[in-house]
Amino acid sequence: MPTDSDTEQARPPTGNTYEGLRIGVFDSGLGGLSVLRALRAQMPAASLLYVADSGHAPYGERDDAFIQARSEHISDFLVHQGADAIVVACNTATAAAIHRLRLRCGDLPVIGVEPGVKPAVAMSASKRVGVLATPGTLGSLKFRRLVEQHGQGAHLVLQACPGLAREIESGVLDTPALREMVARFCEPLRQAQVDTVVLGCTHYPFVAPLIQAALGTHVHIVDTAQAVAQHTRRVSGKHPGATTTTHALASGDTRLWSSADPQHLQRVARAWLGLDAAASALP
Repeated sequence: MPTDSDTEQARPPTGNTYEGLRIGVFDSGLGGLSVLRALRAQMPAASLLYVADSGHAPYGERDDAFIQARSEHISDFLVHQGADAIVVACNTATAAAIHRLRLRCGDLPVIGVEPGVKPAVAMSASKRVGVLATPGTLGSLKFRRLVEQHGQGAHLVLQACPGLAREIESGVLDTPALREMVARFCEPLRQAQVDTVVLGCTHYPFVAPLIQAALGTHVHIVDTAQAVAQHTRRVSGKHPGATTTTHALASGDTRLWSSADPQHLQRVARAWLGLDAAASALP
């Protein structure tokens, strides 16, 4: 879910089309494509700039100082590309770096993501809620505060999923190894009889069918990508076309960069999202 108040109002661009806006999005790798998909649905006329830091993925197994340095480097790059807002489409990077990014970016909106504990608790009939996330997210102070604020009155089962984001990075979403990993991480949630499960990493929505199969059809799965996109649409309207740049983009265009293999990102974006967009190496 968005990390800032959803009540903040913003002036939408003329005609409410968001034409001319450039939204920068980054993740430790491919997972943020789930947020990119939601942003495209919410803001079809905006230009989207996506960076996959796959050469350093996954962030969930890195220390805070490393994540902060990478987040600052990528945000600076997106600002140089003319971004009017930046979406940190990574739960771990949000927890480790978003405060520093907001100080660094000044008035430029910086939107983060966090596990949807609040909507999950509200949705759960039994108040037994599971959270699947990276070790970095579950171990962060930001997540502990989220649980203290929104997890009261519920039994939360927190399941770290080391290696799952890395496995998803391969781009193949249904393999025996991936099924085994998902089943292993979901088993404690099954044993705890949760009726609602939070996807606490932006990679995980892409294997939601495997998670659903492992948990059973009676379990509700909470993915906050749409809420993040809606929040971005509200706050990014403050800066329509605020940044001048020489990098020409057509309305509704999408550009991709990767710190690993750009062609892999391009192939995965086409396979997962049906997105035909050029990908380049991240400087």
